[in-house]
Amino acid sequence: MSAIAGIVDLAGSRPVPSDALRRMSGAMLHRGQQETFFECPGLTIVERGHRERRENGNSDSAVVCALDGQIYNSEELRTELDLVREDVSIHDDQVIVRLWKGHGKACLDRLRGQFALALWDKRTRQLVLARDHFGVCPLHWTRQGDWLLFASEIKALLASGMVMPRVDLRGLHHVWTFFGVPGPVTCFEGVSALLPGHYLEVKPGDTRQPAQIHDIAYWQMNFPDQGDEVNSRKEIELVNEYEAILLRAIEQRLCGQPPTVAYSSGGLDSSLLVSMATRLRGGPLDSFTFRVPHPHLDETSRTADVAGHVGNRPEVVELTGCDLVETFPALVQAAESPVIDVSAAALLRLAERVHQRGHRAVLTGEGADELQAGYPWFRIQARLDRLDRLTHLPLSRPGFRAYVRLVHSGTLPWSFVNRSHQAVGGRNAWLLAYMLMATTKHRFFSRETIEALGDHLPLDDLQLDHAGLARWHPLNRSIYLGARVHLPGLHLAARGDRAAGRSGIETRYPFLDRELFDFLAPLDPSWKLRGLEDKYLQRRLTNRWLPRSVTAGHKKLLHAPLDAYHRAAPPAWAEQLLSPESLRRAGYFDPRPCNTGARQSTRCETASAACLSKWAWSASYRHSSGISSSSIHHSRMLRKRIGGPGASSRGRDDVSTANRRFRLWPLVEKPSRPRCAALLPDGELAPT
Repeated sequence: MSAIAGIVDLAGSRPVPSDALRRMSGAMLHRGQQETFFECPGLTIVERGHRERRENGNSDSAVVCALDGQIYNSEELRTELDLVREDVSIHDDQVIVRLWKGHGKACLDRLRGQFALALWDKRTRQLVLARDHFGVCPLHWTRQGDWLLFASEIKALLASGMVMPRVDLRGLHHVWTFFGVPGPVTCFEGVSALLPGHYLEVKPGDTRQPAQIHDIAYWQMNFPDQGDEVNSRKEIELVNEYEAILLRAIEQRLCGQPPTVAYSSGGLDSSLLVSMATRLRGGPLDSFTFRVPHPHLDETSRTADVAGHVGNRPEVVELTGCDLVETFPALVQAAESPVIDVSAAALLRLAERVHQRGHRAVLTGEGADELQAGYPWFRIQARLDRLDRLTHLPLSRPGFRAYVRLVHSGTLPWSFVNRSHQAVGGRNAWLLAYMLMATTKHRFFSRETIEALGDHLPLDDLQLDHAGLARWHPLNRSIYLGARVHLPGLHLAARGDRAAGRSGIETRYPFLDRELFDFLAPLDPSWKLRGLEDKYLQRRLTNRWLPRSVTAGHKKLLHAPLDAYHRAAPPAWAEQLLSPESLRRAGYFDPRPCNTGARQSTRCETASAACLSKWAWSASYRHSSGISSSSIHHSRMLRKRIGGPGASSRGRDDVSTANRRFRLWPLVEKPSRPRCAALLPDGELAPT
């Protein structure tokens, strides 16, 4: 676990505010104890991690590199660069420097691993910020006048004192559509997430020319055109190759001390990793799981089956609904956005236990479901497609429209659904989930918020590959959208890096291996979803490694119940934050459905998103940035609309205007429970 941050003068070579950078580094103390500073005229970068480095960082003074993460093919690159004969310890960042000198920006696509890096080339006065192919390691940036700031976490940007924490309504709209914030839009106005597979090229200006900032993709997911997929190979050949690639990916991620451990949910993916890792290590692998009391979501019996098969003893963290709700303030602070997925709170507690046991890295199975059609909506879409084929009529879309109107009283404009289908190139399994999530905003958002959002379509913010979407098979379109949205927006963020990083734990993802993606992407869709059997090829592989009790059945959506908060009495502070007065003061939500006529589980989801997105930001980010609540912009009403596709430049400018009319509003005058006020230095809930 590590982090990077930095400040660059875009106007020349002014001294960087050292106090601001030290505050930025201090805000990420949980990601590592050691600090290394790289100082050049007009630029300072800090790398924070667990290993000590020489004071000047890299051995090549012409190019310096700060790195968060690991390069898994560094040994191969060392051999290619003839570095193995040098009598020095060559770290990953130094390999990148040597590779940069020979290949420039083309070196980025040759890196295999999970990383975010900042590279400064003194010869050309050029800064390059880059992020790994799938977005495992986070990286954010913002321009503030003639200064550009970047950091692994947004809280570090706010800690600088140079960035005002203002809400970006587009980010909130993303949460209520995608269950998370996939980037580049964030929930903070003016702060962008660098996209997976992208680099930011920054050339500071001078008296002769202005600064130049370019966001460029060095890699994008790609699939064959529909009909050109590979379907000529035998099943045994494919399973053997899949097995060899996955074993290599796991072996690369088992490196380091203390030994890497694993999350084991009892599901297909994590169980396969545990079994393979145990074989590679030559002995039992420590594994961790959690259990929340629920009649249908307790999978510890399957975890026990895996443990018996491989000979280890998993550690089970027992959690209650009360534990999860008390964890939520810390989770929202860590995630830097509203969080609706209850299991993210459980994973944060699980990472705490891993840390308590003295570990620093954990294997986890995220990515398998996104890349191999493992979610329920893939099977639902398959059934709808079958209906269309059997009847020779396009019944699936009208049927979905009727369902939405019946269940949600027609509140979601059908134009929103039509534009969404157009944005992703046609039918897409993920839209089944995203459109149903989108209907909740029309139930709970205030009239002012709905008016401010106008015809804003979150999919338009994602910079999707529209040319590819038009050519690919519908299943590959769905795989692409899930990997582009669900992975960086939720699984690798609130459920991954942020939840684990708060305890200094690094999450590692063997299924998000570039070689594995390159193997799976060209295959015919039937190797991923055959009939209603998801992850077809992987299931053939797991039959070699796991007992039938584990390989049978389909994935469950969550292994923490959505209504876990209300299996215990809601704490007083949550009730207070959901009060009509508090919700009216915030301005985002309609108090009526939040407090009357709503099911408890729905109200729970609203509480987690509405209250904590407002109150926890007011508390934790006021604390981290040192900005008083009186300086945060506020207005009770919104009068500007967010421009949609084809809007005028004036309409697009209204996005910023609308955002400024909301502030991170302190919802209550006094805390009900001191535990939830612990995020503030003075123990108060951001008094007005």
